[in-house]
Amino acid sequence: MMVELSVNVDHVATVRQARRIDEPDPVAAAALAELAGADGITVHLREDRRHAQDRDVRLLRETTRGELNLEMACTPEIIAIAHEVKPDLITLVPERRQEITTEGGLNLRRGRKALARAIDGFRKAGIRTSFFIDPDERQIQLAAKLGSDFVELHTGEYAEARTQEEREPQYRRLCDGAAAAAALGLGVHAGHGLNYRNVRPVAAIPEVEGLYIGHSIVGRAVLVGMDRAVREMKALLA
Repeated sequence: MMVELSVNVDHVATVRQARRIDEPDPVAAAALAELAGADGITVHLREDRRHAQDRDVRLLRETTRGELNLEMACTPEIIAIAHEVKPDLITLVPERRQEITTEGGLNLRRGRKALARAIDGFRKAGIRTSFFIDPDERQIQLAAKLGSDFVELHTGEYAEARTQEEREPQYRRLCDGAAAAAALGLGVHAGHGLNYRNVRPVAAIPEVEGLYIGHSIVGRAVLVGMDRAVREMKALLA
């Protein structure tokens, strides 16, 4: 089966927030992405609301036809909003105020009790969960122990490699991590830094079910439109 594509609309919201007005609307961008063939939509509601706003998340819940994936930190305020909105999937991610974008995978050894409580609460609410983690076997094992349904493997180091010699060991880590996660009964997603030039090898990893891509698609959409940007990415995944 072809790997599914979830389009992250955060960077549409980033452009809007640069002027703090009402356009471009990430909700409208999400609708166009789905019309072009996206299988789902991802949005990250940060504590500092630097891009997506509460309004965006609530409207996306009402309008998204495919899977709505809410990325979030494990904090009481955002957990409460997640229980109210009830997305199809929640991906718990690390979050720092100083970072430009997410810099690495969530360290599951830190705050295990809080993570376990959050996962248990979402399970009881009928919401599937995922951890955004590095392709590290110990982290993958912890994800399974904590009761997550999926892991999203951080592809940043693979994406940032400049040569084939640098890229190959990072790709092998992703392959090994995906196999280890699947062996533990976890669904496998992947994302971060993937673009039109590097996505095909990751999409070809047998255990990977879904790719979560935002910046490269939104950047391409600025030049050619959201419809074409999504269709071009979908064609690469085929």
